[in-house]
Amino acid sequence: MIKKHQLVGARQIASPNFSERTDTAKIALLVIHNISLPPGQYGGGYVEALFSNSLNPDDDPYFREIAHLTVSAHLLIDRQGQFTQFVPFDKKAWHAGESNFQGRTNCNDFSIGIELEGCDDEAFTAEQYRSLISVTKQLMAEYPDISFANIVGHSDIAPGRKTDPGPHFDWAYYRAQCA
Repeated sequence: MIKKHQLVGARQIASPNFSERTDTAKIALLVIHNISLPPGQYGGGYVEALFSNSLNPDDDPYFREIAHLTVSAHLLIDRQGQFTQFVPFDKKAWHAGESNFQGRTNCNDFSIGIELEGCDDEAFTAEQYRSLISVTKQLMAEYPDISFANIVGHSDIAPGRKTDPGPHFDWAYYRAQCA
């Protein structure tokens, strides 16, 4: 259930990396991502630290490259299917970067970003699909401008720059279960 632009039951960690939307009625895109920190490793709280600007660059050599980034997403779904919300849905999370959808640039302005804990090289868990399907249905009910045609991967709105959610994301299964 979504109440006041928050997913009820989700762990809440407020990210400072957001801004106001110009018109909340125009949320019309759902973007699916994947993330793991360090790459290919799960757990450890590093995604949460990145999205809250507290990632320690000394914890892993890769973190020296990314600790300065100011990024976020609305939701993270971990490998067990648990939700963490960083930004309320009516606010603009900084997840898409330079992006384009059907001629509209800066997709952060009109999208909701969901990160799946994972990487391009591994399948996602059944628990993640269950959670993603559930929240997708809720988001489509709450924000009716999000249609099946407006659910994309990060790679679709930033081709050549991004590859997520990757080749192991089962779009056919996901869409069939959401219908």
